[in-house]
Amino acid sequence: MKLGVARSDFVGEFIGTCLLVFFGCGSVTVSVLYSAFSGLFQVAAIWGIGVALAIYATRHLSCAHLNPAVSIGMVLAKRMHISKLLPYLVGQFLGAFFAAAVLFVLFSSSIASFEDSQSIVRGTPESIKTAMMFGEFYPNPGNARTTEVSTIQAASAECVGTFLLVFLIFSLTEGCNIGRPDNAFAPVFIGLTVTIIICIIAPLTQAGLNPARDLSPRLFSYFAGWGNAAAPDKTFGLIVYGLSPIIGAALAAMFFTKIVEPIFLAKNDSNPCC
Repeated sequence: MKLGVARSDFVGEFIGTCLLVFFGCGSVTVSVLYSAFSGLFQVAAIWGIGVALAIYATRHLSCAHLNPAVSIGMVLAKRMHISKLLPYLVGQFLGAFFAAAVLFVLFSSSIASFEDSQSIVRGTPESIKTAMMFGEFYPNPGNARTTEVSTIQAASAECVGTFLLVFLIFSLTEGCNIGRPDNAFAPVFIGLTVTIIICIIAPLTQAGLNPARDLSPRLFSYFAGWGNAAAPDKTFGLIVYGLSPIIGAALAAMFFTKIVEPIFLAKNDSNPCC
């Protein structure tokens, strides 16, 4: 792979993932600190809009995956050569980390004031109430009605959510589906997909669906004073928020390419309906 192409891929994924995390985690931050939103849908909608805007901003630089699970799914589906995977992953993880750092700098005094008002000592188990602005937790600390979510339940939720996301990305962008939206509108529909999935999954796990979105901000919060409170399950979320989305993406890629795509192609050849 040429150096210029690798640089473009890295820059595109860095900027796009940075935008996605800044907008999305920013919405969680103002919700926690200022009770800025009245419900989950508003936060989910900002995540969805952020995804759409990030794709629009960077898809000429890279393919705007903005998510390691999506990139791995694309490689498995042979939509992207494996040689391109490294700059994609590095850009995604670094972009998410940078966005978390920017948010922390912007809101550091507000976070400290909130912790003082709530008698929260950063680094203690109670500081999960502010750590949730960066990494993700199960059960969702912001949902008082969800009192218990097992690791298996959380991993299943992240796997299913990412499966749906990646399957719909394929369905909304692949040429074999003649019912897909115009390419100019595909980012909007991908953003809407993210919004819907968050509305359903977030009460359980905060809806990560993206290993870079979770791990990088989580690591930042770990080093910014939250310590072990940022990783209460001792794995830094690698099973629930890292491995599970990758499994979901891999299953979606195989399901689409091995089962759905051949049906699309046969339908187009024998009995086009549009």
